[in-house]
Amino acid sequence: MGLARIASPINLTFSVTNMCQSRCKTCSIWKVYRDEPDRFRQELSLEEVERSFATIGEIYFFNISGGEPFLRRDLPQIVAAACKYLKPAVIHTPTNALTPRVIEERTAEILEVIRVSGRTIPFTIKPSFDGVGEVHDEIRGVKGNFDKVLDTLSRLKKLQKVHPNLEIGVGTIISKFNLGHIRETARFTHDLGIDSYISEIAEQRTELFNVRDPITPTPEEYEKAIGEFNGELASVTDKKVSSMTSASRQVYYKYAIRIMKEKRQVLPCYGGIANAHISPYGDVWPCCVLGYDKSMGNLRDADYDFRRIWHSREAAEVRRFIAGRKCWCPLANQAYSNILCNPRAVLEVRRERRAMKGIR
Repeated sequence: MGLARIASPINLTFSVTNMCQSRCKTCSIWKVYRDEPDRFRQELSLEEVERSFATIGEIYFFNISGGEPFLRRDLPQIVAAACKYLKPAVIHTPTNALTPRVIEERTAEILEVIRVSGRTIPFTIKPSFDGVGEVHDEIRGVKGNFDKVLDTLSRLKKLQKVHPNLEIGVGTIISKFNLGHIRETARFTHDLGIDSYISEIAEQRTELFNVRDPITPTPEEYEKAIGEFNGELASVTDKKVSSMTSASRQVYYKYAIRIMKEKRQVLPCYGGIANAHISPYGDVWPCCVLGYDKSMGNLRDADYDFRRIWHSREAAEVRRFIAGRKCWCPLANQAYSNILCNPRAVLEVRRERRAMKGIR
């Protein structure tokens, strides 16, 4: 409402690179990166990352994104900078799982970095898992990708025996391309021995250069798919996920369906307040959906001072745009913050949790 000075975000996403070996049907970063290299600037160096992180303040959730995050050789050093300056309670990264050995080695380095920091921080890794066998390979555009997902999971589970703060899951993007395979995809996870399993809906985002691509299911298609997903998920035990987190996911799925059907932001959105996103080139966004269209500023232009951008006139204008509900989306990363910031939604989470536990 503009009645108080904006605090540091509680959820920070940093897209560490736009490099990616995948050729996904739901994302066009790889196409633009290949065909129009001049559109991309040099990515932030480790020194630039450290200078920027030093100005942000403490956060709760540090989400690493890409491209493929593990293609950055200095990823462990970026995590070290996050531990030093951001002091997150949780660190998370997805991966396309195309380089199992590299992922294993860099994960081991990251876990050692966390150990040396003296803090017990859960490090969660979720390989993309959009189908079984050839279905996954077809959507991800790389033959043999599914086998490498299984290899990656096997390697990570060995690391987990030594590092109990490593949490392993998989994530499914529900798109036009796998609607007929959601049940079998979810069922396959029963025997994977993972800690958690989540899904998101495929979205058109400026970050992914796919705003014209017909990838998003209709509200009716998504509602049916999430019903199949949840039907199988009931058989999967989230080993390291609290009942409150599981309940939050169920409430998110319900709100995502409503947002899709009503084509409006059902809950007030705290993009640019609770959440922030930094691009590989230093752009500060309220979220990855608005991304390049609604940048708050660039860290290089602000002498790497995040707060200078966070409290700028440009940032205030972006927040007014969002507060006016001139955009809407079911972006999961943002939606969870919106739920936590809304008393009514929190009560829904509490009711869902009680229902899951069989409490009347």
